[in-house]
Amino acid sequence: MSYSVGQVSGFAGITVRTLHHYDTSGLLSPSDRSPAGYRLYSDADLARLQQILFYRELGFPLDEIATILEDPPPATAGRYPQANALDHLRARHRLLNDQISKLRRLVEVAEHAMEVQQTGVELTPEERFEVFGEVTFDLTYATQAHLKWQHREGHQRSMARAAAHSKEDWATIMTEAADWRLRLTAAFDAGEPADGERAMDLAEEHRQHITRWFTPCPTDMHTRIADDFTTDPRAFALAVPPTAQRPGLAPYLRTAVHANAVRQAPGSGG
Repeated sequence: MSYSVGQVSGFAGITVRTLHHYDTSGLLSPSDRSPAGYRLYSDADLARLQQILFYRELGFPLDEIATILEDPPPATAGRYPQANALDHLRARHRLLNDQISKLRRLVEVAEHAMEVQQTGVELTPEERFEVFGEVTFDLTYATQAHLKWQHREGHQRSMARAAAHSKEDWATIMTEAADWRLRLTAAFDAGEPADGERAMDLAEEHRQHITRWFTPCPTDMHTRIADDFTTDPRAFALAVPPTAQRPGLAPYLRTAVHANAVRQAPGSGG
């Protein structure tokens, strides 16, 4: 059965102009012509077109597709055409994986840039790295929080205060946080109970740190923050970077925060 250029164009979802180009380049010449001289494609032509479109989808240039679809050159005598195609596909597979890896890295860089911009912190890239260190590289949780709570007055106030901090302020904030993390992990490593005085004092210190530098943090708000520590690794990473974490530390801090909230409740004597 034969098919016209228009029919093949409709079947394949490509333009008539593309089919004409394939013909003039020798990549896909129709097997027959009508009495009026119009191109007519056979079933075998359609099968070849399907192969061409497959390789085009993988990003192969037309000249390389032509090479793949040809019989092996003399230097590869004795090999099957499929083996020649497989060599090209393996090379393309490696190239695509390399491109995917590069694109993933670019996506991460773009995400990090957007995340840092969401904090409103007016620092140069060098200053950001100097002040934040590894914390700079996982602020997706902070970004999502901003998008979720951006219309809340408390969040807007927190972001405004963050934007107003100087480089020196941020250096102080990060130094305080690093010192607090050291004492938190020391208490955890020493086996101090999560609902004991030492752990609750550390939880209260964390709450006061948020209040002092960002926004008033009542105990109910603090417990909601701590709940995220056990459900979202990114949330906990803002308090304790991955290099300083230990298995069980997130629920330990959550328990301490909840115990401290009970201790701070009116009439509790805390």
